[in-house]
Amino acid sequence: MFYVMKSKLFLFVVLLCGIGVFAWTRSEYVAQSQINSTENVIVEEAKLAKVIDGRKSQVISHLAYTVSYNDDWKLPNWVAYELTKHETMGEVERCNGFSPDPKVKGNAVVHKDYTNNPGKYDRGHMAPAADMKWSEQAMKESFYTTNICPQNANHNRGDWNDIEELVRDYAQRYESVYVVCGPIVADKPEYMGNYQRIAIPDAFYKAILRKKGDSWTTIGFVCENEAGSKPVLYYIRTVDEIEVLAGVDLFYGLPDDIENKIEGEDNIVDWTL
Repeated sequence: MFYVMKSKLFLFVVLLCGIGVFAWTRSEYVAQSQINSTENVIVEEAKLAKVIDGRKSQVISHLAYTVSYNDDWKLPNWVAYELTKHETMGEVERCNGFSPDPKVKGNAVVHKDYTNNPGKYDRGHMAPAADMKWSEQAMKESFYTTNICPQNANHNRGDWNDIEELVRDYAQRYESVYVVCGPIVADKPEYMGNYQRIAIPDAFYKAILRKKGDSWTTIGFVCENEAGSKPVLYYIRTVDEIEVLAGVDLFYGLPDDIENKIEGEDNIVDWTL
């Protein structure tokens, strides 16, 4: 009897260990969505950003990213995701299949809404397709129209692409980074679209968070939605500045003392440019 009880106890311990390992494993089907600091603070992916000005926001989670969708603008308010060094080494091919987000409540933007525009706008990714090469599902979901904005073609393929490549460099150099990006939209924006009225952003922002020793550090960028060719340094902003421009609260799941300190500084010395 004693031997049987010991065997059952051993099996129970093994089962618990197995569950623990599974819970912390990121796979094709389970996306890691937490940040663990030395103070054991946990920030869920959906807590990397929130709107603060009362605009519409439907928060939708996909395998690789979380999006706050604005049904008035037919745009994301923000898109948040983690990018790891391992994920930058993926080899999944770009799919180029733009499609409505099946999780949207109400009328979703369709591909044809982007085919009738003034001629200068790309379907610009917020969470880049090039960050999703680690998973076929993640790649497909990056082409949902909730992750897309009308983006000046020159800007999308030029300076914005340079910043996207820089983010991948950061993920490789620092093992993991957390990214929040999205549009900055005027009070009375211009619109485009065949079936849905899609707001045309004035600018775009990207904020990046990573561990730095026992604490955290951030860097931010704001780019006008227009053609141009400028060095990356030109676009650097503090996270506090981005929050004012975009009407969002970023990285609000961090302890207030850490959040207030790192978001008010440009922290350029912490990042290789």
